[in-house]
Amino acid sequence: MAARRVSLPTADDLFRPTGEENEESIETAEAAKAPRPVKALPKQAASTAAKAAKAPRTSSGRVRHDEKMTVYVTADELVDIEHARLALRRDHGLAVDRGRLVREALAIVLADLEHHGDDSELVRRLIG
Repeated sequence: MAARRVSLPTADDLFRPTGEENEESIETAEAAKAPRPVKALPKQAASTAAKAAKAPRTSSGRVRHDEKMTVYVTADELVDIEHARLALRRDHGLAVDRGRLVREALAIVLADLEHHGDDSELVRRLIG
């Protein structure tokens, strides 16, 4: 008997954009793969960035998220996140998952960094 080869998905199949694809999203994904030189922002992009900096930062909340990032935490940090999640449910009636809790915390930290810069809590803690 001849051994049969198993067909496994390629990296492109595993890391494709989620949701409905159209020609524009496929072109955007392929353009993202190409190396891009680092250069100054065009005037239009700079003005958009300036408007975004003035708007208050909020988390994405309960929406479908197309991007994924893996973060490793210690067992104690994971327990602390679970305790915070349970306290939000018990004390405030807020049923949130760990992902939303982390996204909200991230939005708070990034807003503080944008607002306070060198005096932000994040900078102080990282400097140590």
